[in-house]
Amino acid sequence: MEVVVAQLLRRRWDSDLGAGLSRRDRRSCEYDAYLPDPLVGRAFSLDGETVADVVDAEHAIATLNRDAVVLRGTEVLARILLRAESVGSSWIEGLEVGGRRLLRAEADREFGEPTTDVTASEVLANVDAMVRASELVGVGDPITVPSLLEIHRRLLAGGRLEPYGGMIRSEQNWIGGSSYNPCSAAFVPPPPDVVPQLLEDLCAFCADDGLPAVAQAAVAHAQFETIHPFVDGNGRAGRALIHMVLRRRGLAADVLPPVSLVLATLARDYVAALTATRYVGPPDSGQARAASDSWIAMFAGACVRACADATDFERRIGAIQEDWYQRVGPVRPDSTLDRLLRMLPAAPVLTVQSASKLTGRSVQTSNDAVGRLVDAGVIRQVTVGRRNRAFEAGEAIEAFTLLERRLASPQGDTRVSPPARRVPRRP
Repeated sequence: MEVVVAQLLRRRWDSDLGAGLSRRDRRSCEYDAYLPDPLVGRAFSLDGETVADVVDAEHAIATLNRDAVVLRGTEVLARILLRAESVGSSWIEGLEVGGRRLLRAEADREFGEPTTDVTASEVLANVDAMVRASELVGVGDPITVPSLLEIHRRLLAGGRLEPYGGMIRSEQNWIGGSSYNPCSAAFVPPPPDVVPQLLEDLCAFCADDGLPAVAQAAVAHAQFETIHPFVDGNGRAGRALIHMVLRRRGLAADVLPPVSLVLATLARDYVAALTATRYVGPPDSGQARAASDSWIAMFAGACVRACADATDFERRIGAIQEDWYQRVGPVRPDSTLDRLLRMLPAAPVLTVQSASKLTGRSVQTSNDAVGRLVDAGVIRQVTVGRRNRAFEAGEAIEAFTLLERRLASPQGDTRVSPPARRVPRRP
């Protein structure tokens, strides 16, 4: 694929839809599909302010990874901030679900209960995909097209579009306008025949360490959203790619900042900044460079904000854990009870069976530990599904809710600036 400059490709849409639809939906027309420059070989020259923003973001992510205690470790990482990140990514897609509802849906799934909460199921698929993204790519590992397809397969698993999971689109798609034609679309991504080459180019760009990690993640995400390689789930898959890049570069090897929750708060600016990167003409034009700088700077700012709120959450959870230990009384190090107390922030709705799995101890000793926590008032029994017995750590759920609320406020405090999107009520 040889592209000299980013360009619009004029295409023809011939509608064969009959009666029963509006004239707008039955239209035939000519439309312009956008073909971006490849990333490999493109020179990126960031202005001084953008470079400073990127440095700030990389320092914030590195500090979070160095200083985090509660959020460190694969299980806690996957279950706390990845859950928050998945909720944020889903918010951008219009999938709204609060923390307690999501956690109870997780417990339902553990019991094998058929779920009627379709939205929670879709967000849980997003959680699974984010966890898988963190598993697929370690420090220095390549990001490949098959790994992107695997993430997408996880995203659509169990939903009505599951047959399309992990499949590169073979038809033209578009954003906005009619559902039946691209005639009034706000944006038309590249034609399907060039998508495989563009994805290969994107993965090759992700293997190059020439740009700072935060700038590389921003550029890779913007290009992925421009390519729009799938029939659905492009936004969520593209936000998973952010973390794959940061993890591969070793910047966020342990703790991933919930940047999607910040982008969800800034949704209008986020979409506008992405849209501006779809320039027409040479990549070294003033317009192209300004758009690139603006997007990378905004992304870097979102990373800084995400790290600040994650650090506040870490402190809040640490204080809650300390109080739990005081309430329970003497706890033998590395006992089942000790392990469960350390893991409880990551799994604030659990069963005896899930407690056994989390601690790696027998069901009987886990049941005893759960009983100690109930007696101390750390957790309380709830009913999940039809008649299933589960246990809930309300304080941990409230902390997660406060994290969602804080990240939804443009100023980082809903008491000062109202949430920019719907959020759970203040505990």
